[in-house]
Amino acid sequence: MKRRVWQGVAALAVLGLLLGLGPTGFALAAAAGRVSSVADVPAQPVAIVFGAGLDASGDPMPYLSARLDLAVQLHRTGKVKVILVSGDNRHADYNEPDAMRAYLVDAGVPAERVVADYAGRDTYSTCVRAKRIFGVDAAVLVSQTYHLPRALAACRSVGIDAWAVGDSSVDSTKEWPGYAVREVPANVKLVWDLVSGRRPVLGKPEAGVRDALAR
Repeated sequence: MKRRVWQGVAALAVLGLLLGLGPTGFALAAAAGRVSSVADVPAQPVAIVFGAGLDASGDPMPYLSARLDLAVQLHRTGKVKVILVSGDNRHADYNEPDAMRAYLVDAGVPAERVVADYAGRDTYSTCVRAKRIFGVDAAVLVSQTYHLPRALAACRSVGIDAWAVGDSSVDSTKEWPGYAVREVPANVKLVWDLVSGRRPVLGKPEAGVRDALAR
């Protein structure tokens, strides 16, 4: 009886390992050869910056400000023309996109070159909305390095020719290891979202990116 119990436990452990590693392998494969430095990343019309939290005063947290600093570099060096900032704004007192836009403008990016997506509630939603609402076909994704495989897998799977630059300046923070490990179940969720065709908050197409590129 004990032997059967342990066999069952072992089988569940193997199944769990496969369920975790399979989606992570998918994400890593999608990211292969697509992560670069600001200097070497292929120029694209748009940079997509994923939200990463605000502090009590409504300013970007260190992880988010590091992403925005990379976006500033991409714009200054001519690697991108427009920056799409995508984050959460489901509560009246919490507005990631406007905080991200203000940070970029303060850093010298022209306001007309920054477009806000107010319903980028997770990585998958940001990528789907970038494609279907804002008409983005090619982009440089900006996030922390541990997040880039999932972001690339999501955006490429929905039809965006995506490349990426990643930040590791905050890798010494106590949160980094936990965030990196969290990518394993997050990759499982991404695969489920893609297979099930989960529909994020959408709405009518917006011309913000197109108009910004035309200026």
